[in-house]
Amino acid sequence: MPTNYKTVLCLANSRKLSGRCVAGKLTQGGAKGRWIRPVSDRPEEEISEYERQYEDGSDPNVLDLVDIPFVAPRPKAYQPENHLIDGPSYWKKVGTLAAKDLQAYVDKPATLWTNDNSTLAGLNDRVALAEASKLNEGSLYLIDVKDLTLKVFAPGAAFGNPKKRVQGRFTFRQSSYHLWVTDPRVEREYLAQGDGEYPQGRRYLTVSLGEPNKDDFCYKLIAAIIPPS
Repeated sequence: MPTNYKTVLCLANSRKLSGRCVAGKLTQGGAKGRWIRPVSDRPEEEISEYERQYEDGSDPNVLDLVDIPFVAPRPKAYQPENHLIDGPSYWKKVGTLAAKDLQAYVDKPATLWTNDNSTLAGLNDRVALAEASKLNEGSLYLIDVKDLTLKVFAPGAAFGNPKKRVQGRFTFRQSSYHLWVTDPRVEREYLAQGDGEYPQGRRYLTVSLGEPNKDDFCYKLIAAIIPPS
């Protein structure tokens, strides 16, 4: 199949298995502003470092404008934005969007999918796969929140697992959310600071509905945290 380059505003380059989950919005043509998620041919579709790199070997950053080589749509019922990449071709950085211009790309859903299921350590943080497959509203949102707090703790400590994680807590449309952060830059910074709560105030968040877990739930994740300036 022929390669088709599309210019994408990178809004996530988040941790996923041994690779990354990259996602962004198209910036040109009649589909401008539509979400697109580059995926590989692997079973879990993560993007490797080799596949996503620029010709100078560097990695795409959030707010980069990137020409990405695509081959064909690869939608799933719960992730209709997925497009298969041409793995051997380089990605090309063509610019950067200023954070002050990000408001034009913000989504305004009534809620973050459905809010009827929570884990022990989370809040409104998952959707049953059967339900997610029927939503027909996509699996990615860029939202503007006013009250983000990051919490670093070990959710499995009581069960013998000392590994710490970073959780984002915020309010959106009068609903509260406690979601795990998979933005690697934020994870590194706050895991190094240790247990505690770290108020952030206003932030843009890329929120993703991830691949289903073995329990047949899709988990809501904070794939990127972007300061407003």
